[in-house]
Amino acid sequence: MPKRLSHYDGAGRARMVDVSGKSATKREAEASAFVAMKPAVLAALPKNPKGDPLEIARLAGIMAAKRTSELIPLCHPLPLSLIDVDLRLCENGVAIASKVTTTAETGVEMEALVAASVAALTVYDMCKALDKGIEIREIVLDRKNGGKSGEYRRAKS
Repeated sequence: MPKRLSHYDGAGRARMVDVSGKSATKREAEASAFVAMKPAVLAALPKNPKGDPLEIARLAGIMAAKRTSELIPLCHPLPLSLIDVDLRLCENGVAIASKVTTTAETGVEMEALVAASVAALTVYDMCKALDKGIEIREIVLDRKNGGKSGEYRRAKS
């Protein structure tokens, strides 16, 4: 039998999935994003008058993960036990990685994706005065484990 979308009822109406029958188990998810920018913008990062863009983006990603259920209409509010956001300078931009952990009845994929996305948006916001052409690319779920569907790892491309 083919899988079906879980956020719709039999009549096709959007619904929040009932997780009350599930056991609370440890669940983790990791996501990433990439902010592509010109070398001149990268070189200017340490001199940003607004502050350290990478540290501000890291904090923004952490704060965003906590508010995922307020941003994505059918997400459950979850007790998050770990939110880690890491930003790393690369030759052509900023690589962002997030990891989120909970012990709950449903997973934290959306929280990890929101953390990486908002961190990327914050890097853009902190640097847009230098170049409006900065690009946010490759927001992806890299890994998740726990729950009924078990382990998922994104294939390396």
